[in-house]
Amino acid sequence: MVLFPFMAQGHIIPCLALALQLEQKTNCRIIIVNTPLNIRNIRSSLPPNTSIRLKELPFTSTDHGLPPDSENTDVLPYPLIMRLLDASKTLKQSFNKFVVDLTKQQDGNPPVCIIADMFLGWTVEIAKELGIFHSIFNTGGAYGTAIYYSLWIHLPHCKTTSDEFLLPDFPEASVIHRTQLANHLSNADGSDSWSIFNQSVLPLWFKSDGIIFNTIEGLEKTGLEYFRRNMTGRPVWCIGPVRCSSIRPQKKSGIGSDQCINWLDTHPPASVLFVSFGSQNSISCQQMMELAIGLEKSKKSFIWVIRPPLEFYLSEEFQSKWLPKGFEDRIKEGNRGLLVHKWAPQLEILSHRSTAAFLSHCGWNSTLESLIHGVPIIAWPLAGEQHYNSKFLVEVAGVCVEVARGNVSDIKHEDVVRVIELVMGGTEKGEDMRKKVTKVAEMIEDAIRDTDEGLKGSSVKALDKFIDAVLTKRCNSDYS
Repeated sequence: MVLFPFMAQGHIIPCLALALQLEQKTNCRIIIVNTPLNIRNIRSSLPPNTSIRLKELPFTSTDHGLPPDSENTDVLPYPLIMRLLDASKTLKQSFNKFVVDLTKQQDGNPPVCIIADMFLGWTVEIAKELGIFHSIFNTGGAYGTAIYYSLWIHLPHCKTTSDEFLLPDFPEASVIHRTQLANHLSNADGSDSWSIFNQSVLPLWFKSDGIIFNTIEGLEKTGLEYFRRNMTGRPVWCIGPVRCSSIRPQKKSGIGSDQCINWLDTHPPASVLFVSFGSQNSISCQQMMELAIGLEKSKKSFIWVIRPPLEFYLSEEFQSKWLPKGFEDRIKEGNRGLLVHKWAPQLEILSHRSTAAFLSHCGWNSTLESLIHGVPIIAWPLAGEQHYNSKFLVEVAGVCVEVARGNVSDIKHEDVVRVIELVMGGTEKGEDMRKKVTKVAEMIEDAIRDTDEGLKGSSVKALDKFIDAVLTKRCNSDYS
């Protein structure tokens, strides 16, 4: 089995987790393909006892107008991510050669399947040519991804002057507002680089033999129905949440787990707000200042994973001038806040009894980690499908409220204080969110249940069905 994630940590880590589950469930040899620097990081992230093999595809970032050693979105400012997406298409020739050579080495037997990232849909053409089972692994949620797909394919906001509009092929999602469009989507007109890329790559999903989602069946019925309509009878498997806890991502400084847990241990149950915008997102200088003031005025304890603001490279050293004067000293004095630079042990924080809520960008991996641990969410979506994950969490799941949208919105610290109080202040709304997220956590627990007595949840059964589909095609093929 060959797995090929896109070059972003939010895509690579779930793919590694899926690879480890496939390794446990099958007798197949698992090979993960990527560019050299990503392969090096993947190697350091895998557990020591795995038999998973890694394959480098040649790639030089400077050949594509990218800075040296830029092979992952985590090291790029957002305006350059499109260049990496475009550059990923140039891997087609070397990937094709790898699969052909691998087939020759196996006496003409090709891999039993290719599992490729949502942004690497062109791999389906190679799979079809060689008669290999192909599946897209979508590391996002079904509802958010359905809206993301529909918006890019149809660009409905270009066909109306209204701030609100419906999706022509997904009316079940209800109204979309222009403030829910990321900057590059808001400016898209079909001739821009983002439109050209998405409209050429995303429709290839529906040529695949099936789509795998990192979600659970009972949570996202509306989004899943959208994809099942478009797949015209081919399967959509919900196998999530994949178990990322076995992955050891390379730490980029920050804070140790022990130090963080010790700080949380000094706080009462359900009293701390966790704030993080993910590994490749940030907010503007003005927004960061207002957020800091709001956190301080809320009088709630908090852990904030803080990175340089949008106007600066994420790799720069953090400067105190980006925060209110004396802010860091004041929050230290009363043990009120903990600032963590670049990286924090997110799973450990979300699973701690002291954590009450998560102010998040609503990336899907972060969303799942919050839901798994029954932590309600304060949404501040920034890019990609995050706005639509937030929409799902607010309107469908009822476990979330929004505080802001995007990294150019005019947020005031009063908004921050109001929403924190709504979620953490014992209000009726906050308690209702907490009850609903607890039920979602139980739903997830049921979905991933796999006992020695043979009790299997829906996600476990779905992964078994995927494996059966792959092996059935191999048995029915001309290959030995």
